[in-house]
Amino acid sequence: MIYKVSYVVMGGEHPGGIMNHIKRPEIGDRVEIGKLTFEIIEIHEVMPPRGDFQFLHATVKPVELAEPKS
Repeated sequence: MIYKVSYVVMGGEHPGGIMNHIKRPEIGDRVEIGKLTFEIIEIHEVMPPRGDFQFLHATVKPVELAEPKS
């Protein structure tokens, strides 16, 4: 199964994106969109699966990554 996921970033400061995944994304997963990392906070099925594809919509929030220790 291929999951085509539309990512929308909370706050609208990032354009988000659309990506294909082989594993279904879940709430709490982290995803890289461009050079930034986001956490999935909501996920919805856009329509029932068709053949080998499922279309999903995910809302994500930016992840504040900890600074490396010196």
